[in-house]
Amino acid sequence: MARNTLPDRPATIRTVADRAGVSKSLVSLVLRGSPNVSQAKRRAVQDAITELGYRPNLIARTLSERRTNMVGVLLNDLRNPWFVDCLEGLTQVLHAQGLRTSLAGGRLDRRTDESLLRAFLELRVDGLVLLGTMPSSPVIVEATAGIPTVVAASRDIALPHVDVVANDDRYGTELAVSHLLELGHTRIAHLAGTFGAVAEIRRRSYLQVMDSRGLADRQLVELCDGTEEGGYRAAIRLLNLADRPSAIFAVNDIACIGAMSAAGELGLRIPQDVSMVGYDNTSLAQIRHVWLTSVDNASPEVGRRAGEALLRRMTEPRAEATEELVRPSLQIRGSTRPPAV
Repeated sequence: MARNTLPDRPATIRTVADRAGVSKSLVSLVLRGSPNVSQAKRRAVQDAITELGYRPNLIARTLSERRTNMVGVLLNDLRNPWFVDCLEGLTQVLHAQGLRTSLAGGRLDRRTDESLLRAFLELRVDGLVLLGTMPSSPVIVEATAGIPTVVAASRDIALPHVDVVANDDRYGTELAVSHLLELGHTRIAHLAGTFGAVAEIRRRSYLQVMDSRGLADRQLVELCDGTEEGGYRAAIRLLNLADRPSAIFAVNDIACIGAMSAAGELGLRIPQDVSMVGYDNTSLAQIRHVWLTSVDNASPEVGRRAGEALLRRMTEPRAEATEELVRPSLQIRGSTRPPAV
């Protein structure tokens, strides 16, 4: 019977060093990817690691280096596909620098967010990204005081040494409303979000554009919670008005898709009877049978820039806070056309 050559106990950095005929400190240099190791000794250590099945003890390394190489990402809404693209841009930048991400999702629930933030504090993450709309709180203040932090896709938190990377929502709203005005619409309604600075900026910008075109008396705002159901219910109220709007601009794509469902249920055709514009240019807007005109707020770019901002913040934790706005564009598809005569 062949003799089992595997060790009875898990390999350690000491057994790897003994097998390779080098010191423990040199094994540590190899594990960290240091260039100050000869190719011959690096190969001997790597061969020993393979033969022994050695796996580094991450907990021990964290204690010795006082780093976890982990970034905590608190995201307020895992159901919005815009954040998936934003996360992709963020993780590409962080992973390229050897940083892993730990994702936690809340839903505008302060208790949940605070519990998740405390978990990140206990994990001693090296950086923190607050992604999406969320209010400031004592726990956020506590966390950001000790952890390099970046706020992405939100304008709700303004704290010392916390950078913000967000969309230029004023410009994006102007693109959407101006597009509808140029098509000839004057009765343009806005499905407005009920929470957060971003929703408020989009609402105010809609009002400003309408007012600047002499259409203050044609302004029409209907509140919704930004969900598909919320958009559906708000659109039902709008489209049942005697003087119903000929176009709807929604706070996001998800609410706009709910509005499209409401129009279909009421026997209205899009865009022949009512034009619709969303915001976010999510994958949902690009589905062929939806084909929604939408403001593209460059979600991967927001994520990439947030990652780059966090890397800078980790090297200069006491630098002054910055705010960076990413300029959006308008993707015109099949949900808009001139109003029916």
